[in-house]
Amino acid sequence: MLATPAVAVLFADTLYGPMAWIIPFFVAMSTFGAVNGILFTSSRLFLAGAREGQMPQVLTMVQIERETPVPAVIFVSFLSLLFLAASNIYALINYVSIVNWLAIGLAVFVLVYLRWKRPDMPRPIKVSLIWPIVYLLCTVYIIILPLYQKPGETGVGLLLMLTALPVYWIFISWRSKPSWLTRLSASLTRLTQKTLFVC
Repeated sequence: MLATPAVAVLFADTLYGPMAWIIPFFVAMSTFGAVNGILFTSSRLFLAGAREGQMPQVLTMVQIERETPVPAVIFVSFLSLLFLAASNIYALINYVSIVNWLAIGLAVFVLVYLRWKRPDMPRPIKVSLIWPIVYLLCTVYIIILPLYQKPGETGVGLLLMLTALPVYWIFISWRSKPSWLTRLSASLTRLTQKTLFVC
């Protein structure tokens, strides 16, 4: 079992014989379903972030007839295709996982921090602090281990995350933008509205 990279295929060959093809087929279907769910969930996260003023306004728009965030879905699809341009799938997994675990770790850290700094804040669910602290320690381990083992790939993942800063600065926080940039942003928004039927 340790010699094969696909344990499920070895298991299927041993157990199912001529019907062994069902395991890779269902693994592929499961992966497709997970990717589909992530694509739709991520686009709604972009929509929510844009509605909160943290992303460009064009991502707040929803298709008129189907009420789906088409610009956000297209943007997430474009980013996904851009990530797929990486030649090494394991490096891509490292790029994305470090960013994912860092975001999760920060969210759990904020939970602990708010419990300490604002103990009287209303909370719909209140759990013992031991669980978030244990989870946070595991997350710190998951973040630090790749930094030690593969600092280059981890650094690329962190740089990918930091590319959001110039986008945020240019499109969101920069109040005195040049008029040409404002006109360009407005014309791109109008073009998106006309081509995708969004508002």
